[in-house]
Amino acid sequence: MNISEIIKQPDFNITIAGTGLFTAGVLSLARWLIKTSLGRKALLDSLPRRNNMTAFMPFIPLFIWFGSITAAVSITDGLLPNLPDWQKAAVNNLILCIGALIAAAVIIFLAKTCFARQLKGFGLDIKTLPRDFFAAAANLVSVWPLVILTIILTVVIGQLIWGEDFRIEQHEELKLIGTFTQLPVRLLIIIATIIIAPIFEEMLFRGLFQTMIRSVLVRPWLSIAVCSAFFAIVHQNPAHWPALFVLSMCLGYSYEKSGSLFRPIFIHLLFNAVGIISVLYQ
Repeated sequence: MNISEIIKQPDFNITIAGTGLFTAGVLSLARWLIKTSLGRKALLDSLPRRNNMTAFMPFIPLFIWFGSITAAVSITDGLLPNLPDWQKAAVNNLILCIGALIAAAVIIFLAKTCFARQLKGFGLDIKTLPRDFFAAAANLVSVWPLVILTIILTVVIGQLIWGEDFRIEQHEELKLIGTFTQLPVRLLIIIATIIIAPIFEEMLFRGLFQTMIRSVLVRPWLSIAVCSAFFAIVHQNPAHWPALFVLSMCLGYSYEKSGSLFRPIFIHLLFNAVGIISVLYQ
């Protein structure tokens, strides 16, 4: 195969695109580090969001989310024990979407009740949508090299501790969409992963938990770190925690810097979309 044929290969094009994205991310991150004195000046102008939440309030939608999903999945398994695997995956993702939407409605109610300026004070102002989307794409490019390096470091350390067979398993949703080719289950996974999960999780972890933590700790970077640790631990696979922590630091920073929840929502959405697209492409 000559060089012209190699360049035409899809894998070659993806490798070139990935390398270009990584390089752009490194340059963007380096520029940010220099401009902000290694991040120390990045959030000097960031003010806490005024609210009257109590410490337990963010846990209400979290327990509603976990409780409703767990109960619904158990009931469904009892009523429909013989469903084919792909139908079970579709039903579980439908339950996940409905549970997240119910919990999101509770979050919106809490935001209207507890935040100064209600939803705008919470960070949901439709006027900022276009600006937030493009800023989110730039933020994701900047943090991408750190996420990749964290994954590599996790694998290296894991292999040193647990042996050469150590691997970071795919996220459960990525496994499912790679396993089942049926359109209904794939559509539900895409909706749950790219739309519902980013909106709900950012409203919960950034909007409620990070705001509540910052009200107590005051210092923005410390608040972001504590919230990011909690965000990572809530996810089931410990091998994912380091990379999720790094990503969450970017999500939390984008919220504190912009005051808009749409920005971390878009970052989260784009990150998940990359994972889904890569699995579907393979």
